[in-house]
Amino acid sequence: MEYFVPANSVVRTIWGKADTVLFIFAGAAAEFALNKAVDWLYFTGRLPADPLGRLFSTVEYARQIVFAEREGAERAIAGIAAIHAAVEAKRGAAIPDWAYRDVLYMLIDYSIRAFELLERPLTAGEKEQVFTVFWRVGQGLGIPDLPLCYTDWLPEREQRLKADLEYSRFTADLYQQYRRHLGLVRYQLLRRVQALVVPQRVRHMLNLQTGNWLRPVLATYCRTRHLALSQWARALLLPEAYRAQIAGLDIEPKPVLTRPAHTANALQ
Repeated sequence: MEYFVPANSVVRTIWGKADTVLFIFAGAAAEFALNKAVDWLYFTGRLPADPLGRLFSTVEYARQIVFAEREGAERAIAGIAAIHAAVEAKRGAAIPDWAYRDVLYMLIDYSIRAFELLERPLTAGEKEQVFTVFWRVGQGLGIPDLPLCYTDWLPEREQRLKADLEYSRFTADLYQQYRRHLGLVRYQLLRRVQALVVPQRVRHMLNLQTGNWLRPVLATYCRTRHLALSQWARALLLPEAYRAQIAGLDIEPKPVLTRPAHTANALQ
């Protein structure tokens, strides 16, 4: 059986650990709020109603594609395109190509940033693997003008960070929703984690205070996360409604999934 991502790819390691996926989610949650196309995520009203669920579903769906067999992943990607097309038809406008690219770039960037923060530096070849997986997703979605390799992507990523982000009323509202759904303590922890994982421009625009004091805490946690105490501590820091779902993200090194489990995403 042929899988969308080879069994020995570092991408499976990255997306097979709940902790790494949570940090990817934290970074994406910050940048989503600043993206100039975030109004598309407000169009159906479901994002402000359940911001954690909507954003987490996008990350979860990407993770499912990573572990799918090739045909299942390709069907899932086609399903994403169909859902977006339906939203465009309801609004009577097209989601801009740059918005699709920005989401793809977030998945590439935060996959690398989260893993390096929690585990170790990635080699140049491993970063290329991450890029290639999501480049293939972008190709399947028909996103035009994608860079062809990781080194070409780096300056493009910097350019899009400068061009496509702004602090808007949607940004302020979305962060209010994060606080309402997380509670004050978890919300403040989210902001400190985001400060560690996001690019400098995002950190500055959101006025995220340095989370450097978290680094030794994370280092200790990473060394002991297999212990019951660390697992209990992680559970306390997560909203109860998502604990079982997040715990289920720890799938490495279990056998790969045969197809994505659902077709939800943030635009539904």
